Amino acid sequence: MLRTIFMIGLFAVAGLFVLRIVFGLFGVVLGVFGGLLGLAIKIAIVGALIYLVIRIFSPETARRMRERWSGTR
Repeated sequence: MLRTIFMIGLFAVAGLFVLRIVFGLFGVVLGVFGGLLGLAIKIAIVGALIYLVIRIFSPETARRMRERWSGTR
């Protein structure tokens, strides 16, 4: 009986250790993903602003860019 109680305690401690490692790595992965997502959003905003300026000052160039990347409609 003492052996059974000891094994349950050992498995509980091992489980807590594994959970700490898994969620620690999960937090790092989420942090990296969040950083990359923030960078992608900033790049998309800058690209959209550049495209808007080109579209205002040179509509023909904007049309050629749109045809080049998205195809003709």
